Amino acid sequence: MSTPETPESGPAVDATPYVTIVLPCYNEQDHVIDEVERICRAMDGSGYTYELVAVDDCSTDETLARLQEAAPRFPNMRIRAFHRNGGSGTVRRIGTQEARGEIVVWTDADMTYPNERIPELVSILEKDNTVDQVVGARTTEEGSHKFLRVPAKWFIRKVAELLAGQKIPDLNSGLRAFRKSVARPYLRLLPPGFSCVTTITLSFLSNQHDVYYLPIEYSKRAGKSKFGFVSDAYRYILQVLRMVMYFNPLKVLMPPAIWLVGIGIVKGVYDNVKTPFYLANNTIIIFVTGLLIGSLALLADLIVRSRSE
Repeated sequence: MSTPETPESGPAVDATPYVTIVLPCYNEQDHVIDEVERICRAMDGSGYTYELVAVDDCSTDETLARLQEAAPRFPNMRIRAFHRNGGSGTVRRIGTQEARGEIVVWTDADMTYPNERIPELVSILEKDNTVDQVVGARTTEEGSHKFLRVPAKWFIRKVAELLAGQKIPDLNSGLRAFRKSVARPYLRLLPPGFSCVTTITLSFLSNQHDVYYLPIEYSKRAGKSKFGFVSDAYRYILQVLRMVMYFNPLKVLMPPAIWLVGIGIVKGVYDNVKTPFYLANNTIIIFVTGLLIGSLALLADLIVRSRSE
């Protein structure tokens, strides 16, 4: 269910821009205009036609008022205002669905990402047709709860790499550019929260779309973080498993199935050596459980392969 929003405001923009930049804004009154200025300055100097879609996610401060006041200064900016908070994933999904540009850029308004490098991300996509997404891979971690976030994000990334079958330098960077035509089938999978960036990464990787990782610096955020360590870390792990199950369930289900069947066989041999023609109840349970999980894995894989995207 989409989040209702007010009619868009701001001056008219190029009807067919090449780039659409989706900027979620939630309680960013003290720096949102600085971020808009930085993005527009970089794009104005790049030569790319663009639109900046600034989406106020029902802020409780003066973010929307600041955007509306500054709108005449930025002819390429459109403002969207949600009537209720939908989350960054909802903002990015709706912004991408309504994007006019061939290339869509996601970023944040909290001054953490080097948004002056957005034209560089777009340039990579423009020059190399084999690349479908460019991710700004952060070289440092400056978020809140750093001593907890670093090991947690490392663990989640390693799980994702294992399940996706390839190296992922940055799983959940908020700065990325991708081809709208490639991303369109996956937009319905985006969750409302922060894990939307994990979702779009794994969607591309799981379907063999080339993703290019561009190293970037990551700054300390302006304002108060909206990231909740326990709740959002849990959602990230859950979303990694969900996405791999959606695209390649054998990666999740078949390994435990094989292990259980193998343990059941070994345990059965041990039972018969110890007591001929005897199988312990737990041996049967382990073996049958492995068979059931394996059958479920094959059935899930059949559904995935027969699914029409």
